[in-house]
Amino acid sequence: MNNPPRLSFASDYMEGAHPDILRRLSETNLLPTPGYGADQFTAAARDKIRAACAAPQAEVHLLVGGTQANAVVISSLLRPCQGVIAPDTGHISVHEAGAIEAGGHKVLTLPHRFGKITAGQIRELLDRYRGDETRDHMVMPGMVYLSQPTEYGTLYTAAELREISALCREAGIPLYIDGARLAYALACPENDLTLPELARLCDVFYIGGTKCGALFGEAVVFPQPGLIPHFFSIIKQRGALLAKGRLLGLQFDTLFTDGLYLRVGRPAIDAAHRIRRALKENGYRLFFDTPTNQIFCVLENRQLERLAQWVDFGFWEKQDQSHTVVRFATGWATRPEDAEALAALLARERDR
Repeated sequence: MNNPPRLSFASDYMEGAHPDILRRLSETNLLPTPGYGADQFTAAARDKIRAACAAPQAEVHLLVGGTQANAVVISSLLRPCQGVIAPDTGHISVHEAGAIEAGGHKVLTLPHRFGKITAGQIRELLDRYRGDETRDHMVMPGMVYLSQPTEYGTLYTAAELREISALCREAGIPLYIDGARLAYALACPENDLTLPELARLCDVFYIGGTKCGALFGEAVVFPQPGLIPHFFSIIKQRGALLAKGRLLGLQFDTLFTDGLYLRVGRPAIDAAHRIRRALKENGYRLFFDTPTNQIFCVLENRQLERLAQWVDFGFWEKQDQSHTVVRFATGWATRPEDAEALAALLARERDR
Protein backbone atom coordinates (compact mmCIF):
# COMPACT_ATOMS: atom_id res chain seq x y z
CA MET A 1 0.00 0.00 0.00
CA ASN A 2 1.31 3.44 -0.92
CA ASN A 3 2.02 5.64 2.07
CA PRO A 4 0.15 8.96 2.17
CA PRO A 5 2.17 12.16 1.75
CA ARG A 6 3.40 13.74 4.98
CA LEU A 7 0.89 16.19 6.42
CA SER A 8 1.79 19.43 8.23
CA PHE A 9 -0.31 20.45 11.24
CA ALA A 10 2.51 21.51 13.55
CA SER A 11 1.63 25.21 13.67
CA ASP A 12 -0.09 28.02 11.77
CA TYR A 13 3.02 29.84 10.52
CA MET A 14 4.82 27.05 8.69
CA GLU A 15 4.07 28.44 5.21
CA GLY A 16 5.33 31.68 3.68
CA ALA A 17 2.71 34.31 2.90
CA HIS A 18 -0.68 34.77 1.28
CA PRO A 19 -0.38 34.94 -2.54
CA ASP A 20 -1.80 38.48 -2.60
CA ILE A 21 1.06 39.62 -0.36
CA LEU A 22 3.70 37.89 -2.47
CA ARG A 23 2.24 39.41 -5.62
CA ARG A 24 2.34 42.94 -4.22
CA LEU A 25 5.85 42.46 -2.84
CA SER A 26 6.97 41.41 -6.30
CA GLU A 27 5.15 44.25 -8.06
CA THR A 28 6.71 46.89 -5.79
CA ASN A 29 10.10 45.25 -5.32
CA LEU A 30 12.18 47.86 -7.18
CA LEU A 31 10.23 50.90 -6.00
CA PRO A 32 12.41 53.06 -3.70
CA THR A 33 10.63 54.14 -0.52
CA PRO A 34 11.58 55.96 2.70
CA GLY A 35 12.62 53.72 5.58
CA TYR A 36 11.34 52.99 9.09
CA GLY A 37 7.66 53.08 8.19
CA ALA A 38 7.62 56.51 6.56
CA ASP A 39 6.51 54.99 3.24
CA GLN A 40 3.16 55.23 1.48
CA PHE A 41 2.28 51.56 2.06
CA THR A 42 2.62 51.88 5.82
CA ALA A 43 0.55 55.07 5.78
CA ALA A 44 -2.18 53.28 3.83
CA ALA A 45 -2.04 50.28 6.19
CA ARG A 46 -2.45 52.53 9.23
CA ASP A 47 -5.46 54.27 7.70
CA LYS A 48 -7.10 50.96 6.79
CA ILE A 49 -6.52 49.51 10.27
CA ARG A 50 -7.98 52.63 11.88
CA ALA A 51 -11.04 52.29 9.65
CA ALA A 52 -11.42 48.57 10.39
CA CYS A 53 -11.21 49.29 14.14
CA ALA A 54 -13.52 52.32 13.94
CA ALA A 55 -10.78 54.21 15.78
CA PRO A 56 -9.87 57.19 13.60
CA GLN A 57 -7.34 58.64 16.06
CA ALA A 58 -5.57 55.37 16.82
CA GLU A 59 -1.80 55.06 16.84
CA VAL A 60 -0.70 52.08 14.76
CA HIS A 61 2.86 50.77 14.98
CA LEU A 62 4.20 47.85 12.95
CA LEU A 63 6.67 45.57 14.75
CA VAL A 64 8.55 42.58 13.44
CA GLY A 65 7.17 39.84 15.72
CA GLY A 66 4.93 38.88 18.61
CA THR A 67 7.57 38.52 21.31
CA GLN A 68 8.98 41.92 20.39
CA ALA A 69 5.49 43.45 20.48
CA ASN A 70 4.74 41.96 23.90
CA ALA A 71 8.10 42.85 25.40
CA VAL A 72 8.12 46.44 24.11
CA VAL A 73 4.49 47.21 25.00
CA ILE A 74 4.60 45.66 28.46
CA SER A 75 7.96 47.12 29.50
CA SER A 76 6.84 50.55 28.27
CA LEU A 77 3.53 50.51 30.16
CA LEU A 78 4.85 49.31 33.53
CA ARG A 79 6.67 51.22 36.22
CA PRO A 80 9.90 49.57 37.48
CA CYS A 81 8.19 48.03 40.53
CA GLN A 82 5.18 46.68 38.63
CA GLY A 83 4.28 43.33 37.08
CA VAL A 84 1.77 42.12 34.50
CA ILE A 85 -1.22 39.94 35.36
CA ALA A 86 -1.64 37.01 32.94
CA PRO A 87 -3.03 33.48 32.75
CA ASP A 88 -0.44 30.90 33.75
CA THR A 89 -0.71 29.55 30.19
CA GLY A 90 -0.13 32.99 28.63
CA HIS A 91 2.47 33.24 25.90
CA ILE A 92 4.47 35.79 27.89
CA SER A 93 4.62 33.36 30.81
CA VAL A 94 5.45 30.15 28.94
CA HIS A 95 6.85 30.56 25.44
CA GLU A 96 8.85 33.77 25.32
CA ALA A 97 12.02 32.60 27.08
CA GLY A 98 11.53 35.04 29.95
CA ALA A 99 11.44 38.13 27.71
CA ILE A 100 9.23 40.02 30.17
CA GLU A 101 11.36 39.09 33.17
CA ALA A 102 14.49 40.01 31.20
CA GLY A 103 12.98 43.47 30.87
CA GLY A 104 12.76 43.77 34.64
CA HIS A 105 9.11 42.87 35.21
CA LYS A 106 7.43 39.88 36.82
CA VAL A 107 4.57 37.99 35.20
CA LEU A 108 1.90 37.64 37.89
CA THR A 109 0.13 34.46 36.82
CA LEU A 110 -3.39 33.32 37.61
CA PRO A 111 -4.68 29.74 37.15
CA HIS A 112 -6.45 29.38 33.82
CA ARG A 113 -9.61 27.57 32.83
CA PHE A 114 -9.21 26.47 29.22
CA GLY A 115 -6.67 29.26 28.72
CA LYS A 116 -8.83 32.04 30.19
CA ILE A 117 -8.96 34.05 33.39
CA THR A 118 -11.91 35.99 34.78
CA ALA A 119 -12.59 39.46 36.09
CA GLY A 120 -13.25 37.87 39.48
CA GLN A 121 -9.76 36.35 39.60
CA ILE A 122 -8.17 39.67 38.62
CA ARG A 123 -10.18 41.54 41.25
CA GLU A 124 -9.18 39.04 43.93
CA LEU A 125 -5.49 39.48 43.07
CA LEU A 126 -5.78 43.28 43.15
CA ASP A 127 -7.70 43.21 46.44
CA ARG A 128 -5.15 40.84 47.97
CA TYR A 129 -2.31 43.16 47.00
CA ARG A 130 -4.05 46.30 48.25
CA GLY A 131 -5.06 44.64 51.50
CA ASP A 132 -1.57 43.40 52.30
CA GLU A 133 0.20 45.57 54.86
CA THR A 134 3.56 44.54 53.34
CA ARG A 135 2.56 45.46 49.77
CA ASP A 136 5.32 48.07 49.51
CA HIS A 137 7.76 45.15 49.52
CA MET A 138 5.90 43.32 46.76
CA VAL A 139 5.49 43.52 43.00
CA MET A 140 2.60 45.83 42.22
CA PRO A 141 0.02 44.59 39.65
CA GLY A 142 0.28 47.18 36.88
CA MET A 143 -1.60 45.84 33.86
CA VAL A 144 -3.51 42.84 32.49
CA TYR A 145 -2.42 40.67 29.56
CA LEU A 146 -4.84 38.39 27.69
CA SER A 147 -4.77 36.75 24.28
CA GLN A 148 -7.58 36.32 21.74
CA PRO A 149 -7.72 33.44 20.93
CA THR A 150 -6.01 32.00 23.98
CA GLU A 151 -3.09 29.58 23.91
CA TYR A 152 -5.69 26.83 24.16
CA GLY A 153 -7.65 28.05 21.14
CA THR A 154 -10.55 29.28 23.25
CA LEU A 155 -12.27 32.65 22.94
CA TYR A 156 -13.15 35.42 25.34
CA THR A 157 -16.74 36.43 24.78
CA ALA A 158 -17.72 40.07 24.43
CA ALA A 159 -19.42 39.88 27.83
CA GLU A 160 -16.29 38.45 29.49
CA LEU A 161 -14.04 41.08 27.97
CA ARG A 162 -16.43 43.90 28.88
CA GLU A 163 -16.32 42.77 32.50
CA ILE A 164 -12.51 42.60 32.53
CA SER A 165 -12.25 45.96 30.75
CA ALA A 166 -14.59 47.64 33.25
CA LEU A 167 -12.55 46.24 36.14
CA CYS A 168 -9.27 47.44 34.63
CA ARG A 169 -10.66 50.94 34.13
CA GLU A 170 -12.03 50.99 37.65
CA ALA A 171 -8.61 49.90 38.94
CA GLY A 172 -6.72 52.33 36.70
CA ILE A 173 -4.58 49.67 34.99
CA PRO A 174 -4.22 49.09 31.22
CA LEU A 175 -5.70 46.09 29.43
CA TYR A 176 -3.53 44.61 26.68
CA ILE A 177 -4.67 41.94 24.21
CA ASP A 178 -2.22 39.71 22.33
CA GLY A 179 -3.80 39.05 18.93
CA ALA A 180 -1.17 36.78 17.42
CA ARG A 181 -3.98 34.56 16.04
CA LEU A 182 -6.67 37.23 15.91
CA ALA A 183 -7.67 36.43 12.30
CA TYR A 184 -8.74 32.96 13.43
CA ALA A 185 -10.93 34.41 16.18
CA LEU A 186 -12.55 36.86 13.76
CA ALA A 187 -13.27 34.05 11.26
CA CYS A 188 -14.81 31.78 13.89
CA PRO A 189 -18.65 31.55 13.92
CA GLU A 190 -18.63 31.31 17.73
CA ASN A 191 -16.79 34.63 18.07
CA ASP A 192 -18.81 37.70 19.08
CA LEU A 193 -15.95 40.21 19.44
CA THR A 194 -15.28 42.58 16.55
CA LEU A 195 -12.26 44.76 15.88
CA PRO A 196 -14.20 47.94 16.82
CA GLU A 197 -15.25 46.40 20.12
CA LEU A 198 -11.68 45.33 20.87
CA ALA A 199 -10.62 48.90 20.23
CA ARG A 200 -13.28 50.19 22.62
CA LEU A 201 -12.45 47.75 25.41
CA CYS A 202 -8.64 47.61 25.29
CA ASP A 203 -5.99 50.20 25.97
CA VAL A 204 -3.69 48.48 23.48
CA PHE A 205 -3.83 45.31 21.38
CA TYR A 206 -2.03 43.87 18.43
CA ILE A 207 -3.29 42.43 15.18
CA GLY A 208 -1.27 39.34 14.33
CA GLY A 209 0.31 38.97 10.92
CA THR A 210 3.00 36.30 11.35
CA LYS A 211 0.48 33.52 12.07
CA CYS A 212 -2.25 35.01 9.87
CA GLY A 213 -0.95 35.13 6.31
CA ALA A 214 1.96 37.57 6.49
CA LEU A 215 5.62 36.67 6.13
CA PHE A 216 6.15 38.37 9.49
CA GLY A 217 4.94 41.34 11.48
CA GLU A 218 2.33 42.50 13.99
CA ALA A 219 0.31 45.73 14.09
CA VAL A 220 0.19 47.28 17.57
CA VAL A 221 -2.89 49.48 17.99
CA PHE A 222 -3.39 52.18 20.63
CA PRO A 223 -7.05 53.20 20.16
CA GLN A 224 -6.37 56.42 22.05
CA PRO A 225 -3.08 58.09 21.08
CA GLY A 226 -0.40 59.08 23.56
CA LEU A 227 -0.69 56.18 26.01
CA ILE A 228 3.06 55.56 25.69
CA PRO A 229 4.89 58.78 24.75
CA HIS A 230 7.71 58.38 22.21
CA PHE A 231 6.73 54.79 21.49
CA PHE A 232 8.41 54.90 18.07
CA SER A 233 11.75 55.71 19.71
CA ILE A 234 11.25 52.91 22.25
CA ILE A 235 10.62 50.42 19.42
CA LYS A 236 13.86 51.56 17.80
CA GLN A 237 15.78 51.31 21.08
CA ARG A 238 14.53 47.76 21.66
CA GLY A 239 15.61 46.53 18.23
CA ALA A 240 12.03 45.93 17.02
CA LEU A 241 11.97 48.59 14.28
CA LEU A 242 12.46 47.38 10.71
CA ALA A 243 14.57 49.66 8.51
CA LYS A 244 12.74 48.44 5.40
CA GLY A 245 9.42 49.27 7.03
CA ARG A 246 7.67 49.11 3.68
CA LEU A 247 7.84 45.29 3.96
CA LEU A 248 5.57 45.45 7.00
CA GLY A 249 3.41 48.26 5.67
CA LEU A 250 2.71 46.60 2.36
CA GLN A 251 1.74 43.32 4.03
CA PHE A 252 -0.79 44.96 6.36
CA ASP A 253 -2.03 47.21 3.57
CA THR A 254 -2.79 44.03 1.63
CA LEU A 255 -4.34 42.21 4.59
CA PHE A 256 -6.68 45.15 5.19
CA THR A 257 -7.69 45.59 1.55
CA ASP A 258 -11.13 44.24 0.60
CA GLY A 259 -11.58 42.56 3.98
CA LEU A 260 -8.82 40.00 3.46
CA TYR A 261 -7.89 39.89 7.16
CA LEU A 262 -11.48 39.04 8.07
CA ARG A 263 -11.43 36.19 5.51
CA VAL A 264 -7.90 34.84 5.74
CA GLY A 265 -8.61 32.66 8.77
CA ARG A 266 -11.68 30.95 7.33
CA PRO A 267 -9.85 27.99 5.68
CA ALA A 268 -8.21 27.23 9.02
CA ILE A 269 -11.53 27.24 10.87
CA ASP A 270 -13.23 25.03 8.28
CA ALA A 271 -10.32 22.54 8.29
CA ALA A 272 -10.22 22.48 12.10
CA HIS A 273 -13.94 21.67 12.25
CA ARG A 274 -13.40 18.78 9.82
CA ILE A 275 -10.51 17.40 11.87
CA ARG A 276 -12.45 17.62 15.15
CA ARG A 277 -15.32 15.75 13.56
CA ALA A 278 -12.95 13.05 12.28
CA LEU A 279 -11.34 12.66 15.70
CA LYS A 280 -14.72 12.21 17.37
CA GLU A 281 -16.05 9.87 14.69
CA ASN A 282 -12.99 7.65 15.00
CA GLY A 283 -13.01 7.36 18.77
CA TYR A 284 -10.14 9.71 19.60
CA ARG A 285 -10.49 11.73 22.79
CA LEU A 286 -10.34 15.51 22.66
CA PHE A 287 -8.43 17.07 25.55
CA PHE A 288 -11.20 19.67 25.46
CA ASP A 289 -13.24 21.18 22.65
CA THR A 290 -12.13 24.46 21.10
CA PRO A 291 -13.79 26.55 18.39
CA THR A 292 -10.75 27.97 16.59
CA ASN A 293 -7.79 26.56 14.65
CA GLN A 294 -6.08 24.61 17.43
CA ILE A 295 -7.25 21.07 18.17
CA PHE A 296 -6.04 19.30 21.32
CA CYS A 297 -6.27 15.52 21.39
CA VAL A 298 -5.22 12.79 23.81
CA LEU A 299 -3.25 10.00 22.11
CA GLU A 300 -2.17 6.69 23.50
CA ASN A 301 1.59 6.49 23.06
CA ARG A 302 1.40 3.84 20.34
CA GLN A 303 -1.14 5.95 18.44
CA LEU A 304 1.19 8.92 18.74
CA GLU A 305 4.15 6.97 17.39
CA ARG A 306 2.16 5.68 14.40
CA LEU A 307 0.61 9.06 13.52
CA ALA A 308 3.98 10.79 13.87
CA GLN A 309 5.21 8.75 10.91
CA TRP A 310 2.84 10.60 8.60
CA VAL A 311 1.81 13.82 10.35
CA ASP A 312 3.65 16.77 11.88
CA PHE A 313 1.82 17.92 15.01
CA GLY A 314 2.78 19.62 18.25
CA PHE A 315 3.55 18.01 21.61
CA TRP A 316 1.54 19.71 24.35
CA GLU A 317 1.95 17.77 27.58
CA LYS A 318 2.17 14.28 29.05
CA GLN A 319 -1.16 13.32 30.55
CA ASP A 320 0.19 10.15 32.16
CA GLN A 321 2.74 7.44 31.42
CA SER A 322 0.77 6.05 28.49
CA HIS A 323 -1.06 9.11 27.10
CA THR A 324 0.12 12.39 25.57
CA VAL A 325 -1.80 15.56 24.71
CA VAL A 326 -0.94 16.77 21.21
CA ARG A 327 -2.02 19.76 19.16
CA PHE A 328 -3.08 19.81 15.54
CA ALA A 329 -2.98 23.41 14.23
CA THR A 330 -4.55 24.50 10.96
CA GLY A 331 -3.69 27.78 9.26
CA TRP A 332 -4.62 30.20 6.53
CA ALA A 333 -2.91 27.94 3.95
CA THR A 334 -4.55 24.66 5.04
CA ARG A 335 -6.47 23.15 2.14
CA PRO A 336 -9.69 21.10 2.44
CA GLU A 337 -7.82 18.14 0.96
CA ASP A 338 -5.24 18.38 3.77
CA ALA A 339 -7.99 18.02 6.38
CA GLU A 340 -9.58 15.17 4.42
CA ALA A 341 -6.23 13.39 4.18
CA LEU A 342 -5.77 13.63 7.95
CA ALA A 343 -9.34 12.39 8.48
CA ALA A 344 -8.62 9.36 6.27
CA LEU A 345 -5.38 8.68 8.14
CA LEU A 346 -7.18 8.83 11.50
CA ALA A 347 -9.74 6.33 10.23
CA ARG A 348 -7.01 4.03 8.93
CA GLU A 349 -5.10 4.12 12.22
CA ARG A 350 -8.30 3.42 14.16
CA ASP A 351 -8.70 0.12 12.30
CA ARG A 352 -5.12 -1.07 12.90
